[in-house]
Amino acid sequence: MKKLIYAVFFISAIAAIVTACRKPYLPAAISSPGSYLVVEGVINSGADSTIITLSRTVALSGENTSSPELNAQVAVVGSNNATYPLTDIGNGKYASGPLNLDQTRQYRLTIKTASGDQYASDFEAVKNTPPIDSVGYTIQNNGVNIYANTHDPNNATHYYRYDYDEAWQFHARYASTYITNGTAIVLRTQAQLRYQCFGSDASSTIVLASSAKLKEDVIYQALITQIPSTSEKIETKYSILVKQYALTAEAYNFWQNLKKNTEQLGSIFDAQPSNINGNIHCINNPALPVLGYISVSNVQMKRIFIINQVLPSWAPVYPYKCEEDTALYCHYFICQNDVALFLIPVGSPEIPTSAIGALGFFGSSNECIDCTIRGNQTQPPFWK
Repeated sequence: MKKLIYAVFFISAIAAIVTACRKPYLPAAISSPGSYLVVEGVINSGADSTIITLSRTVALSGENTSSPELNAQVAVVGSNNATYPLTDIGNGKYASGPLNLDQTRQYRLTIKTASGDQYASDFEAVKNTPPIDSVGYTIQNNGVNIYANTHDPNNATHYYRYDYDEAWQFHARYASTYITNGTAIVLRTQAQLRYQCFGSDASSTIVLASSAKLKEDVIYQALITQIPSTSEKIETKYSILVKQYALTAEAYNFWQNLKKNTEQLGSIFDAQPSNINGNIHCINNPALPVLGYISVSNVQMKRIFIINQVLPSWAPVYPYKCEEDTALYCHYFICQNDVALFLIPVGSPEIPTSAIGALGFFGSSNECIDCTIRGNQTQPPFWK
């Protein structure tokens, strides 16, 4: 027994020594105080708005996940010195109405920050984006793949980038037709129903396509996004607006490198990190890094809808753990009035869903009966 005690003591002592010798590894990239300008957006040469987003890089070890660049002066400048100022619309976003630019000119973006630093992108020629031929989807065992098709009859584009906006109709886990008024449980009015809602999201990945190695400038079934079979996005009705941009070869290489550095790292088989060289520079301090690439092109868009009835009988996974419990006027064993205790008080975590005859009610948590926690009940203007 003593030998066992000594052995345990010895192992514990060694473990304590090893633990004490450990030093946290904090790479410079994690704790770097550098705050560099990030420029996102496209100079829209056509009949649509130009929206540029300015922000600052944040330390990986910090609590902030975003840092918008506020109160900057932003403008589009042509090679003929024509200037088109952008309006500060808040939260680091700067916008203008349709520019309808002269396609024989080149254009760049100029930025003056509130601190006085001046930035400018390289002059870029206007790229004409061919129309999207179609947006469709294929049904896979694990979900739905959204794709786009396009072609350029002039054989002049070859490089494409896509982003998209999603919208979908979904519902709460349980439908609640009752509500408390503080003294009793009453039927909900139409305005108080919280079962059906709409959700929305924008693309957060880099989607590229190229026909540079093909004889013809044709993009066939470029994968835009994948929707898992368990997603609430496709439980009722789903819509996606796909946006297509023409790129230069240099812009395509920038986005491809950015994709490798941000989305394709993590294993020994992935691409190694590399420098990401954009076309934006700090005029008063050329050594200061800037992240971004400003292209000049029009945007082509196409929207589709997918209704649940055309899909397999998939079961969406609800984001909360939900169950219905019973609340009775007279509990089976002690005749306690659970309705008065758990459902009637204002602010109670249990919400009545449906009646159990004259015995009481079913109830569940607010997350499981109120869809507005994750969406809103205003139908999008494009919904049909």
